[in-house]
Amino acid sequence: MASTKPQKKFRKKILCIGAGYVGGPTMAMIALKCPDYIVTVVDINEDKINSWNSGKLPIFEPGLDEIVRKTRGKNLFFRTDIEQQIRDNDIIFVSVNTPTKTFGSGAGYAADLQFVEKTARLILENSTSPKIVIEKSTLPVKTALAMERILMSGKGRVKFEVLSNPEFMAEGSAIKDLENPDRVLIGSRETAGGIAARRLLVDIYARWVDTGKIITSNIWSSELSKLVANAFLAQRVSSINSISALCEKTDADISEVAKAVGTDSRIGGKFLVAGVGFGGSCFRKDILNLVYLCRFYGLQEVADYWESVVKINEYQQERFIINILGKMFNTLAGKKICVLGFAFKANTGDTRESPAIYITHRLLAECAEVVISDPKALENAAIVMADTTGKLSYEENPYEAVKGCHAIAILTEWSLYKELDYKKIFRAMAKPAFIFDGRNIIDHEKCYKIGFNVYPVGKPALSHFESRV
Repeated sequence: MASTKPQKKFRKKILCIGAGYVGGPTMAMIALKCPDYIVTVVDINEDKINSWNSGKLPIFEPGLDEIVRKTRGKNLFFRTDIEQQIRDNDIIFVSVNTPTKTFGSGAGYAADLQFVEKTARLILENSTSPKIVIEKSTLPVKTALAMERILMSGKGRVKFEVLSNPEFMAEGSAIKDLENPDRVLIGSRETAGGIAARRLLVDIYARWVDTGKIITSNIWSSELSKLVANAFLAQRVSSINSISALCEKTDADISEVAKAVGTDSRIGGKFLVAGVGFGGSCFRKDILNLVYLCRFYGLQEVADYWESVVKINEYQQERFIINILGKMFNTLAGKKICVLGFAFKANTGDTRESPAIYITHRLLAECAEVVISDPKALENAAIVMADTTGKLSYEENPYEAVKGCHAIAILTEWSLYKELDYKKIFRAMAKPAFIFDGRNIIDHEKCYKIGFNVYPVGKPALSHFESRV
C-alpha cells in the first residue's frame, strides 16, 4: 500500500471529493502533469479508497494503472479523512454522484442534488481559509447558484469562489481524452474574484493543454454546455438507431447508409454506429435533466423533442429482444442464451445504464437461461443483477460461456469478440445456433457459412431458414 503522507513542500494543494470514474482519473492526470502540486482524492467509501491504494484499482481504464503507479505516494494520495482535507486544501473539486431523482418533484427527470448540497455544507463547516470550489460533476444549470448560497451563508467568515469545469472525457478512452482533450471548459462569475479563480485553474490545465483549447465562459454557459453536448451525442445515436429499424425492413445496410451520411462534412461520421442503444452514466441522465429544465421553463415542445431521444433508445433495446424472440420460434423458455459483453461500451468495466441490463432482464422474463460473459465487467454485472430471479450465471471465458447455448447476443463491442474462433463456438452450441450481433462487430458472412443464423442490427439477416435475395 502506498504511503498516505506527502514527503515534500508543494506549491498548491488540490482536493477532489469523490473517487469515482471522473474524480480518480482526472486527479491522477493533474498529479502527473503538475508534479509540484499535491493532489488528494477523498471519498466516504473506505473500500473504494483502499482499492485506489492497492494493486487493483476500483475502475478499469486503459493507461490509468501506469499513471497511478507513477504518482501515488509522491504527489497523489487517496484518503478518507474528508473534513481534515477540506481544511488543508486550497482548491476543491466536487465530483460526487448526481443520479436522476427517484422521488418527489421531478422524479425520473431532475438530477438528485442531495450529495452536492451535503458536500457544499461540509466544505462550509470545515473551511478556515479561502477556497476555490470547482463543480466537476455533471450538474443542471444554476446548480452553482445553490452551492454559492450555501457557501456564502457563512456571512463572509471564509471567502469562496465557485467555478464550473465539466468533464468531457469518454470512458474507455478517458486517459487519452484527459491528456489530449478537444477542449477544457471553465466557467466562472464575471467578477474580479471569479475571473482570478478561473485564471488559476486555466494555469493548471495549461501545463499540458494548448491554451487555444481552454475555453472560458460564464458559469451558467459552462453548466449547460455539458448537458447539451451529451444530448447532441445521444441524439445522433438515437437517430442512426431509428434508421436501423427501417434498414432491416428494406434490406438496406445501416453501415453503408451511415458511411454515406457521415461523409457529409456538415454531419461527420462520429456517433453514427448503430447498435442496441447508448448507456453509461451521462447520456440518459443528462437528457432527462434537460427535459426537466425545459418543462420547468415552459418549453414543452423542446422537452418532448429531447425526451424522444431517450424513447428511441428504449425502443431499440426492446426491438432487439422482440427480434430474438421472433427469430427463435417465438419462445425462449428453457433456451440458453449467452450474453457476450455487459459493460455499456468496450474498454471499461462500467455497467451503469448498460443496454445489457434491460436485455438480460427481458431474456430472463421470457424464462431463458442466461450466461453473462465480459472481460472486465463481471463483478459489476453481478452487483447490478443481484436481486434478479431466474437462471443466471457468469463466466469470463467466452468459450466456456457458450457451451450448450442456443444463441449468442453480442452487447458490447469488445475487440476480442471479433477474434474468437467461431467454428469452435459453433461446435459447442445447441443447434440451430443463432448470433444476434447488437454491435455489428463480427464477420457476419463468415459466421453464416460456418452454420450460424446471423441477425445484425440494421442489416439483412443471414438465415438458413429464410431465402437470401
